[in-house]
Amino acid sequence: MTAVGSDGSTTLAALQELRTLVSEARGVPLSASVIVVRDDVLALIDEAMESLPEELREARWLLREREQFLARASLEAEAILDAARQQAEALVSHTEIVRAAEHEAARIVLDAKERAARLRLQTEDFLDRRLAAVEIALDELLTATRRGRERLQAAGSGTVPSALASGEALDEEVGDA
Repeated sequence: MTAVGSDGSTTLAALQELRTLVSEARGVPLSASVIVVRDDVLALIDEAMESLPEELREARWLLREREQFLARASLEAEAILDAARQQAEALVSHTEIVRAAEHEAARIVLDAKERAARLRLQTEDFLDRRLAAVEIALDELLTATRRGRERLQAAGSGTVPSALASGEALDEEVGDA
């Protein structure tokens, strides 16, 4: 079938292959229906379904990483603040040292919050790109499906060509499709 890719290409490739399979399928005489090999269609659908969970796992992994980072940064900040408080209490007479510790703790907390915000934005951008790729693939599949149905409806509602009605040119038209 198709090669596995971590960028959504597996899903898109499987859906495009499915579209090609349906669009090139041999038509049933005197009908708007087509004949497709069930195993081929099911294999392509399974392939697309298998690749989506991998992309979702990657997105979940990034979210989990972000949450762990935020938790570590918060714990680090709390530890630094606690240490600064303890130092301040121990060195009450040295107000300059206390001020420096509080300033450093505030700077570290601010830095951790800025890093967490950057990571959150990067994660949101990554997820947005992944979801946009899936949306594009689904839009293409929907458009292809609508076109195919319109063609089938047009073929089914029109008059049957005399060559098809007699069955003479059926093999030639199926071979061309």
